[in-house]
This record gives sequence, C-alpha cells and structure tokens, in this order.
Amino acid sequence: MTPQLPLALRYPPDQRLETFVAGPEGALAQLRALAQSPGADWLYLAGPAGVGKTHLALAVCAASEAAGRRAAYLPLKTAAGRLRDALDAFDGSDVIALDGLDAIAGRRDDEIALFDFHNRARSAGSALLYTAQIAPDALALSLPDLRSRLSQCARITLSPLDDDGRRQVLQERAQRRGLILDDAALDWLLKRVGRDLAGLTALLDQLDRASLAAQRRVTVPFLKQTLDL
Repeated sequence: MTPQLPLALRYPPDQRLETFVAGPEGALAQLRALAQSPGADWLYLAGPAGVGKTHLALAVCAASEAAGRRAAYLPLKTAAGRLRDALDAFDGSDVIALDGLDAIAGRRDDEIALFDFHNRARSAGSALLYTAQIAPDALALSLPDLRSRLSQCARITLSPLDDDGRRQVLQERAQRRGLILDDAALDWLLKRVGRDLAGLTALLDQLDRASLAAQRRVTVPFLKQTLDL
C-alpha cells in the first residue's frame, strides 16, 4: 500500500483557515463547520482571481483531514472535458472542494457530470465546497438544474486585500519561513507587487531561496537586486 503523504505536503502550510487574512465576518466559522461537522451547509465561494479561493479550498481539505475525515480537492480546470471520470474517484469522500467552476461552465457533458455528482454527494452525506469567480446566476451554464443546485449553497463573497491585509499576509508568511522583513522592505514590496495571494506566496518563496543562497538579510538593496525591480 502506498504510504499516505503528510498533511503539510498535500496541503501547503500557508494555506490553512487560521492563516487566512481579512475574510468576511463569519466566513471562517462556516468553512470550519463544513470541514469538520457532518451536516453543515454546503458553500459557494465567489470572488475575482487572486482573492484566496484556492487557499480556502485547500484549507478546508486540510482541516477536514486533521479532524479525521476524508477530503478531496479538484481544480476543475485540470478536469475540463473529462469531469465525470475525475469525479468518480471522489465517491466516498467526506468533504470535496471543487475549485474553479468557471472552467467547466458551458461544457454540457461536464455540467451533467457535476449535476449527477452533486446529487450523489447529497444522498451520501458528503459535503461540497465550490469556488468560482462569479455567482451561480452569472455563470455561463447551459444546465438550469445545475444552476439551481449551486444557488442553494450558502454564499461567501471574497474581495481583494487592501494594503493592511497585504502587509499582514507578507509579515505572517515571511515569519513562517524565518524571513525578517523590516518596515522599509515591506513598504518597498507593497508598492511593487500585486494583490493576489498566490503571487505573494510565490514571491516569498523566491526571496527565501535567494536569501538562503546568498546568506543575506532581506533588505531593500537585496530586494532590488533579487527581483530586478
């Protein structure tokens, strides 16, 4: 039997419910309930790219497995055109996060497969978390019954981080890597990097590797040299 991967390898440590910054009031409690409590409301996360939908989808899976439940995560973009086969592998999971509904909207076969899976999951007592950039009524779906099912999920809408949120994300994620970012370095970065969480994480990974290789602190001159900005 193949040994199970440690939780931190399946779901990156940065992507936990407790590390999410500036979510809507009550959203983390809803997500934690979905992860840990059978019978909790199914959820639909909506928001533009880079606001943390994938972070929360992976965080729910991590919280589920930490609670002893079977979790599964599927980025729908990777399964577009063959969704029925991909979803068949998740029958029997306690919690399933389906990330990026936009990728299968308008693909009738995929929509039918998702509709069937949604109904099977409901009958089996599994829990579903959906993510998309827009609300169900705005998705270009060809199957009205699927839109109806999605609209029955409790809705959480995410917004881009403001500057205070971005600063907090950078500080906390840097600390977990052992990176020290002083105020001058933080201010310099915040003026020059995007607002999406994935971009911030990738940037810190790059800085972590560069500072270890150079054995240097992360200062503004080091940032300018490393990032070529």
